[in-house]
Amino acid sequence: MTVAEYLANQLINTGIKYVFGIPGGPSIPYLEAFRAAGIEFILVSNEASAGYMAEVSGRLTGIPGVCHATYGPGATNISTGVGGALLDRSPVIVLTSEMDDKMLRRTTQMNIDHQKLFEPLTKATFRMTRANAAEVINSAIHICQEDYPGPVHIGLPVDIATLEIIEAAVPQRVVKTRSQSNDINRITDLLEKSRRPLIAAGLTAARENIGDDLMVFLNRYKIPVVVTPMAKGLISEDHQSYAGVLFHALSDYLEDIFEKTDLVIGLGYDPVEYNYESWMPDVPLVHFDRKEADISLRGSLAQYIGAPAEWFDILNNLLAGSLVFESGLLQGVRDEMVSVFNGFTNHFGPVTALKVLQEEIPADSIVTADVGSHLHLIGQFWKTHGKRNLIMTNGWSGMGFGIPAALAVQINDPDSTVICITGDGGFLMTAGEIATARRYNLPVIIVVISDSELNLIKVKQSWQNLPPYGTLLFSGDMFGADTFLGVRVINSESEDKMRDAIIQALSIREPVIINAIVDPEDYNWLIVRK
Repeated sequence: MTVAEYLANQLINTGIKYVFGIPGGPSIPYLEAFRAAGIEFILVSNEASAGYMAEVSGRLTGIPGVCHATYGPGATNISTGVGGALLDRSPVIVLTSEMDDKMLRRTTQMNIDHQKLFEPLTKATFRMTRANAAEVINSAIHICQEDYPGPVHIGLPVDIATLEIIEAAVPQRVVKTRSQSNDINRITDLLEKSRRPLIAAGLTAARENIGDDLMVFLNRYKIPVVVTPMAKGLISEDHQSYAGVLFHALSDYLEDIFEKTDLVIGLGYDPVEYNYESWMPDVPLVHFDRKEADISLRGSLAQYIGAPAEWFDILNNLLAGSLVFESGLLQGVRDEMVSVFNGFTNHFGPVTALKVLQEEIPADSIVTADVGSHLHLIGQFWKTHGKRNLIMTNGWSGMGFGIPAALAVQINDPDSTVICITGDGGFLMTAGEIATARRYNLPVIIVVISDSELNLIKVKQSWQNLPPYGTLLFSGDMFGADTFLGVRVINSESEDKMRDAIIQALSIREPVIINAIVDPEDYNWLIVRK
């Protein structure tokens, strides 16, 4: 086989169905090889979207997502999405064209060092040759899936695609494991002494799908649970142990719970979302994860590195009959937060828009959320009912995530109802992907929380007693028409119009934009100053 054919063959054998990207001239042999192998090349409008779509595909399926770009500007564009795979912990293989050996070190058009570019953004970066193709592809597939999952870059020199690979045995991979000095006795001692423990569940716990095991555990131990934003859905918001989401709207109300805590138990808590020291009370911490974390605390710290089944075995050293957390405290905190949230439904602001959306869409809808002020509300108050149906970026936190993420969800799960909630700033960053949705007839509903500004920056300026500056996106109606790139736009300026727009959008199987024109005042009261 040629190098291109071999690459396509290995990808399809791994279960990869899609490659997301924008081709250059050197990409043509690879596109033909993908087509022949049964891999669909999804053409996007910007390479950053290809990176995000590969990341979400990898996150949803556990199979590496794959994205592709040409050299130079294609590579730098796609690096934004690749960073999302690194810090949101998803398995991705990123392919870029590269100059051949003769031109690699020369001054020439579009030429930069891709290995240096991708080194800080990936777990590994390779330059493929016809001699190392088998080893490189095999290594990339495995490395991107090992803990923590993340992206691996493969550079494809422009002159190798049509050359036959040099047959070579793939060397057996030796996975280097670092011996862990898990101090089980110390962990057990901390657990046995605790009377008011608090569980903080995070990104690793979500990726490991520990929800069922957690429910069994909580049936015995009535312990409060807080989650990081990307762990939203591990536990139902109505569960007796659910306390709330760290960092997002009104999370300062959780301090009433923290004050009663004598031990924090981190379950798959990845500090990439929110460092322990940013919120923890001055109590001991027992941290369970797949990898050791860099944690800086004044109090006692014990880490256990292992599999989730081992975490729960050790946690049974808690003395269930001795736990004395106030039974009404959690319910009181939750009720107060919800009451404050609902207090903003007397006008058409983001709270009302999100509340109406939740009421009208099917319960099994999958929602992607872009970065911005609205995300703080969604992260705290969106009801998942214990399902992993809310997809966001928080480790990377790149604006422009929402639309490509929704397209990736729809491609991988074509029968689902997919909703993207984005601000107008995030929408503008990836607006070209509306053409992608139309091209592939992806019936996503894109809800734009439109306030004509970068509100989160404006709010943070107000915390410093500064006037808003550099945050105005536009004046008047952002769309100014009832279609955008051939996709229907429905304006909503009131609760009733919002409800009608959602019902209308759900009735058709094509992409739709709902432009929810809101009063952003809610954010000034609900976003927590950090």
